[in-house]
Amino acid sequence: MGHAISAEEMLDEIKMMPVAERSRFFTLLGAQLFQVENFSHDQVFGHLANELFTAQEAAEYLEVSIATFRRYVRNGKLTPAQRVGRSQMFATRNLKDFKRSLREVRQGR
Repeated sequence: MGHAISAEEMLDEIKMMPVAERSRFFTLLGAQLFQVENFSHDQVFGHLANELFTAQEAAEYLEVSIATFRRYVRNGKLTPAQRVGRSQMFATRNLKDFKRSLREVRQGR
């Protein structure tokens, strides 16, 4: 019989998924497991509130090219929350707020 994966191991595996695949996983999870329950967004995704995204992951989340994302950073529209060596890491909350502002601009608000 196979080894049962622990919750911690599962979380580590999910963190290694590309952002788009992670999003797809949580969509499937929500559709399969939470049909009857009425969970809030924070109950399902709240544990990700303090996660950090790489520049590539952040660009994917914002649905922009990496060049556009880097331009936002260069122009001061986005600020890294942390630096790890030469890599910049971006806070989930800041990205969520920025994505909301991009949507508002596109909608002409």
